[in-house]
Amino acid sequence: MKFVQIIEAQTSKIDDMLKLDQDWEKATEGRRTASSVTVLRDRDRPNTYLWVIEFPSYEDAMKNNELPETQKIASDMQALADGPPAFRNLEVVDQRSV
Repeated sequence: MKFVQIIEAQTSKIDDMLKLDQDWEKATEGRRTASSVTVLRDRDRPNTYLWVIEFPSYEDAMKNNELPETQKIASDMQALADGPPAFRNLEVVDQRSV
């Protein structure tokens, strides 16, 4: 079953966080299990961003989490955040294009 993780973070350093994302993508090429990453800005809450990360399954997400580069980006992003991130771990029940 497809799995989605949403990470919400507040930061005034979004450009630095996006650079970390790009570095992570390069460093995990051919090994990461994330199938897509979408970064969103909350229009109603300044400096609030959401990362929507899709995986083929929960198990694949856990494999991705075990990568040293994933552990490092989590730590580095936390250092740039204005507080602790919030996580949502979601299984996709239904998805379609309309």
